[in-house]
Amino acid sequence: MKKSTVINTLKKRIREHKYKFTTQRQIILQAFLSSKENHLSAEDIYEMVRGENPDIGLATVYRSLELFTSLDLVKKLDFGDGRSRYELNDHNLSHSHHHLICLGCGRVIEFTSDFAEEIRIRIKKKNGFNIVDYQLKFYGYCKDCQKQHPEYSEKEPQI
Repeated sequence: MKKSTVINTLKKRIREHKYKFTTQRQIILQAFLSSKENHLSAEDIYEMVRGENPDIGLATVYRSLELFTSLDLVKKLDFGDGRSRYELNDHNLSHSHHHLICLGCGRVIEFTSDFAEEIRIRIKKKNGFNIVDYQLKFYGYCKDCQKQHPEYSEKEPQI
């Protein structure tokens, strides 16, 4: 989807909830679309926007992210490193993506798989529980860290 279409959709959703679509909010949302990284902290966004927009403070970024989270425009993620990360909430995905989190370097790798969808369907059938959202995170070591530290590698997973 084109960036302008995404921004217009987000703008519409903000206004539907009776909030103003301010220039600061637009700039912060634009940072998500401009970034090559999908998981941004408030500090990451602040660093991205402050050069061209020095009037946007870190507090404004935090307040905007909390609003966007409450409106379900972004998802707040916790990867266990003490920093909240945010990603645009794409309601158009037929299945969720999941996260591989490297304990060595902190890198977060996204992957998609339908296996969790199969589990969701089983839970619905067996327990009558309708899951509307979930997060799946795997912790381990990326291939780069395994190359640098052979002790991070193991021949067979111990699951």
